[in-house]
Amino acid sequence: MSELHRVTTDPAQCGGRPCLRGLRVRVSDVLGMLAAGATPGEILEDYPYLERGDITASLEYAARQLDYTVLRVA
Repeated sequence: MSELHRVTTDPAQCGGRPCLRGLRVRVSDVLGMLAAGATPGEILEDYPYLERGDITASLEYAARQLDYTVLRVA
């Protein structure tokens, strides 16, 4: 089941960057923590207002951003 419904954007919040559930936690913040080696459990411990689905949503959002059509000009 998709968790993308957790990703929100609001021009008045975090410069319109994708956030989680209207909180001031950007998708890029979660991705950065994961990339730096933090485990989902550590992130949830440090940010108790986040839920496991928020981490899944961040990863799903990133994966979908990278999945785009490539057109090749012959």
